[in-house]
Amino acid sequence: MTDAAGGHRSADAASGHRSADGDGGHRSSDADDLGLFGPDSVTWRVHDEPILIVAGLRSLYLQALHPRAIAGVAQNSHYRADPFGRLMRTSIYVATTVWGTTAEANAAAARIRRLHARLRATDPATGVEFRIDEPELLRWVHVTEVESFLSTATRAGLDLTPAEIDRYYAEQRRSAELIGLDPATVPGSAAEVATYYRAVRPQLRMTRDAADTALFLTAPPVPGQLSLPWRIGLGFGPPRLAYLGVAATATGLLPAWARRMYGGPGLPTTDVCAAVSARGLRLALRAVPRSLVEGPIRQAARRRAEQAARDAEQAGPARDGAEQAGRAGGPVSPRPRPAAAATG
Repeated sequence: MTDAAGGHRSADAASGHRSADGDGGHRSSDADDLGLFGPDSVTWRVHDEPILIVAGLRSLYLQALHPRAIAGVAQNSHYRADPFGRLMRTSIYVATTVWGTTAEANAAAARIRRLHARLRATDPATGVEFRIDEPELLRWVHVTEVESFLSTATRAGLDLTPAEIDRYYAEQRRSAELIGLDPATVPGSAAEVATYYRAVRPQLRMTRDAADTALFLTAPPVPGQLSLPWRIGLGFGPPRLAYLGVAATATGLLPAWARRMYGGPGLPTTDVCAAVSARGLRLALRAVPRSLVEGPIRQAARRRAEQAARDAEQAGPARDGAEQAGRAGGPVSPRPRPAAAATG
């Protein structure tokens, strides 16, 4: 069920009921708020995949091919000085919009909109100044991001039907609306995404900013504040080799036309190899304990969803009894509370 703010609430919350918590009090409205999507959404299924760390990298390679989009980043972002900090902030924002409460998602998006509204950049080709929050640029970033999430997850082995794929894109229009886009102007199905890419491809090209960004993404510098042994280990040891493998998988998962723009092969065999690598990486990541890969935002979402399911299960017999009594024309008896709860 969707509330006025576009979020999902448990059945008890929607009916005005508040279940008592373990202390005998009442949960706040946030405890009943399942966010913009909720456990029944395709969005939660897709974003439950740890392979999305590769998807995020893929989206950055793709976004860099838009001259104005990458110029805006290069002229306003300090990602070179703090790449891991920027990656962490982006990850937290995405996690908040997907797993957070409606209020948390709206607050995070409001901060982003205020930041973007202040930023300007200069088109390197024309010298014309432009706003970072132009709809054309916001739409490009949104589409490349959600398409990367979905295509990476499915090619790595997540089984979704065509209808579920379209549903994911339709759900993600809510995310687009958060950053200031009119949802009606955002692709809401796989066919619409393909049409959008065909329309925007003539605007894409390899620029100096794109090449610099791709090099940075492929071989990011080791943080200088680390000690020398750490810098040597991360710069030349197994972690560097592992990251290069992840970066190679991300570029291999790009559309063939995007790979060709970077000077890579656009062969079908590249697609096959990238998909095999993604499947292997997905299996490896899924073997890692959830406690090590799930952040506090997602963990809190799971707790709210589990509580909502318990509330619905408890409310089910009472509703069934009410319906049966109503059909029989008899009185409705209140459902007895467990003794332990009654003594609280």
